[in-house]
Amino acid sequence: MEEVLTLLPKKIYEQLLRIPEASVESIEELRIRIGRPLEIVMEGQPMFMPYVVDESDAQSLLGRLSHFSLYTLEEELKRGYITVSGGHRVGLAGKVILEGGNVKAIRDVSSFNIRIARQKIGIAENLIPHLYTGEWNHTLIIGAPQTGKTTLLRDIARVISNGFDRGGIAPKKVGIVDERSEIAGCVHGVPQLEFGPRVDVLDGCPKAEGMMMMIRSMSPDVLVVDEIGRAEDTMAVLEAVNAGIKLIITIHGKTLAEVKKRPNIAYILKQEIFQRFIEMAREETGKRLWTVLDAKGQLITRRAGVT
Repeated sequence: MEEVLTLLPKKIYEQLLRIPEASVESIEELRIRIGRPLEIVMEGQPMFMPYVVDESDAQSLLGRLSHFSLYTLEEELKRGYITVSGGHRVGLAGKVILEGGNVKAIRDVSSFNIRIARQKIGIAENLIPHLYTGEWNHTLIIGAPQTGKTTLLRDIARVISNGFDRGGIAPKKVGIVDERSEIAGCVHGVPQLEFGPRVDVLDGCPKAEGMMMMIRSMSPDVLVVDEIGRAEDTMAVLEAVNAGIKLIITIHGKTLAEVKKRPNIAYILKQEIFQRFIEMAREETGKRLWTVLDAKGQLITRRAGVT
């Protein structure tokens, strides 16, 4: 949280001081909206502080994010989010400026969503015997927002890069295509999180193009990609498979049955590429559940994940 705390306007920072230190460490999101109470999300549950955000708070936060030069955030304002040191991501909402029918920037920013990036080392290790059977299995991780897809994906990438002594698994080259700077949390192209020695990251690159670039230039053994879904993603996935590269990919959805209804994903699934599926869910208590399915969608195991 240290990197986030240094960005916060003084009055918002003071609100966080009212929360017990142990609870601060469980914060997942800070939602800062002009004219509305400060919202803090912990373990999936919102809590509203007795403080209404004003315009000076928003201007102060945006100034700190941009180092007081909005010109430096031109690309980020176009994408709608900023990644800061530590891999934390700040989503933005406000007045959208269009140019030729495309988003040029967001002006008059009125809402910020600070998503706290916490790398949870070791959370994937109990799943490794199901994901590695002599070689890494093509794996599709399915989950709704806040179920921990990216956190799990990040730790799987770390294990592949480092190898896994307990399973006698040698390190492999990992290529991460990180379109939204959320997996590796790169700042100036450098990952801010721990991945081991054999990881290469394409930061801020569209997934389909990035997968092809990785295949051509970095020869990864395993490609790691977050939230596929477009038609061009589908074709890039097929190219990677035909090139002999293993895939660990996430997709937005609740269950395998649900994602099968999406045309682009249904096409991939009909090719019977994926050998493992992981369905991720989150209970109201904040507890996460991981269900591992085989290539036919049959249950292998169901485990409790981390909160």
